Amino acid sequence: MVTGDEPFLLATGASYDSVAPTYLALFGAELDGKPLDRALLAAFAEMIVDRLGGGPVLDVGCGPGHITSHLVGLGLDATGLDLSSEMVTLARRRYPSIEFRQGSMTAMEIPDQSLTGLVAFYSVIHVPDSHLPVVFSEFRRVLRPGGLLLVSFQVGDEERHLSEWHGHRVDMHAYLRQPETIARSLEDAGLSVVLRVVREPEPAEAMDRCYLMARNDRRR
Repeated sequence: MVTGDEPFLLATGASYDSVAPTYLALFGAELDGKPLDRALLAAFAEMIVDRLGGGPVLDVGCGPGHITSHLVGLGLDATGLDLSSEMVTLARRRYPSIEFRQGSMTAMEIPDQSLTGLVAFYSVIHVPDSHLPVVFSEFRRVLRPGGLLLVSFQVGDEERHLSEWHGHRVDMHAYLRQPETIARSLEDAGLSVVLRVVREPEPAEAMDRCYLMARNDRRR
């Protein structure tokens, strides 16, 4: 099991601590200009409520809480988890009625099969290839049988290292991957891909974005 004191987790968490206010200013309202993102989140919420009868949903890598809040607005019992203590502080301040806590997706302090849904928007991009199986096994562990995952990421074939971000010193790696790579890793973890969408970049974006929805298939 990977714990929260892994070097890449410590570096990523500290980096997001340093950029938290700037990140909020840049992305805190990003869903307003992303109708496809909102549509996919709405479809996810409808499936959670209508097909699975509702239940707890976790936003992993929630940042300042805007995705979590949107999920709550769609009628879900959503909470947020983030590696960065400063991001969690911002999220709690912005949305005091929603629960946010600090933690790592590599070793979540959540009981087995306790979630109906899990959302990971652009958070697995910081996970090295060697740790993806651990993360996706954790996702499967906490999802109930039939539970749904919605994950999004930038499409590419490279590893990038950031030492500066909008005037802040950081130490972050970002891994750009192909949809087939992530889909295969999900399937290997026992999460059956049921939806795959790739869209062109928005004007302010540099690369395609992929969205995968997967179901926890406990029969496998």
